[in-house]
Amino acid sequence: MTNQKDTLMVRELSLDILIEVLEKGSYSHKTIHNVLANYQYMEKQDRAFLTRLCEGTIEHVLLLDYVINQFSSVKVKKMKPVIRNILRMGVYQIKYMSQVPDSAACNEAVKLAKKRGFKNLSGFVNGVLRNIGRNLDQIKYPDKKKEPVRYLSIMYSTPEWIIEEWMESYDLEMVENVLAASLEDRPTTIRVNTNKISKEDLIKKLEAEQISVLPGVYNEDALRIQNYNYLAKMESFQNGEFNVQDESSMLVGVVADVKENDKIIDVCAAPGGKSLHAGCLLKGTGTVSSRDVSYDKVAMLEDNVKRLGLTNVHPEVRDALILYKEDIEQADIVLADLPCSGLGVIGKKHDIKYNMSREQQQELVSLQREILDQVTQYVKPGGVLIYSTCTIHKGENEDNVEWILDHYPFELESIDPYIPDALKNETTKKGYLQFLPGREQTDGFFLARFRKK
Repeated sequence: MTNQKDTLMVRELSLDILIEVLEKGSYSHKTIHNVLANYQYMEKQDRAFLTRLCEGTIEHVLLLDYVINQFSSVKVKKMKPVIRNILRMGVYQIKYMSQVPDSAACNEAVKLAKKRGFKNLSGFVNGVLRNIGRNLDQIKYPDKKKEPVRYLSIMYSTPEWIIEEWMESYDLEMVENVLAASLEDRPTTIRVNTNKISKEDLIKKLEAEQISVLPGVYNEDALRIQNYNYLAKMESFQNGEFNVQDESSMLVGVVADVKENDKIIDVCAAPGGKSLHAGCLLKGTGTVSSRDVSYDKVAMLEDNVKRLGLTNVHPEVRDALILYKEDIEQADIVLADLPCSGLGVIGKKHDIKYNMSREQQQELVSLQREILDQVTQYVKPGGVLIYSTCTIHKGENEDNVEWILDHYPFELESIDPYIPDALKNETTKKGYLQFLPGREQTDGFFLARFRKK
């Protein structure tokens, strides 16, 4: 990092982010993004340090608390929020950031405690962190064979109820693979806006900016990028030559089999990846009614539509729980990517796993079914419904497939004609696919294709 003053400032900003996310329940990706947007003058190295420190501390917080509790006379839950999060940051640096000397992690934590008005606790902070630094290799963790759920919960910082739920559908090895994948650094996946630029030309542009570019795995318009500084500042992003979108999400437009002049309704569209992709696949024809319930989300949609230069995508403020009679049986394709528990994207939005509960999850299943009661009516006879979520929960996925078949005049259709061979399995023949991080190189995502009778 640049100098001592900047070093303390970056750690202080990191502390503010952690308190906002871990104590007040703010979304980590938005909070970090807003801070980086407000401090655009920060050096690339400092921005990278802040991002890694915040994301890493948040995604490992259960493990960090477990470690602190082994060495502190005061349990983490009883500590003052500022002290609790200074210690979490310190332990994360000691355990995971080899480029930061333990002494620096301790000294900066002490300075931070003093700066925040806790001079009387600076000795406590110093003692706990130095003790952890000296004894890191001696820490005993839960036994994997005797306590598999507790072991996975601590080692991968995931609440036990989530692990128990996944183990109802998958074996221990698969669950551990999913959890391990959620902690790995992954490139950012982008979709080339082929209406504006060829894939080859975009690759040349990105590489000229010293950005690492890898090909996509499942979609010909996908690329994976790394080593960029600030995405919104990239010329090719500002010009709308690409959009950030996971490859699992890109397959929604592919599996929908969008054809020119189709009328498409995307009922819960923000931030708009699927609407924008559908607009591109229409090649300037047809329409996409891209809907969401809040003005803020629709404003975000409008910005993205404008940036990508799409004239056939129309953002609208509409509530998916309300039936709009003028839309009944009007759509060739309805995209129903519904509000869900989001546990498939904990690798990107690390705080989701701490803020979700079984009860909330069950409420979401009820909400999904209330929405389906309305939006299934928009599909023309012979039209297509794509149901999708970004989660790994059977209740929100396979159980809702059965719900749709039991309650509405739809039948599943095989998705094998639309997907690469690497993704084909027993369920894709039937018409649906569960993506698992660690098995597929994507987020955790679910999609199903239905035809209206």
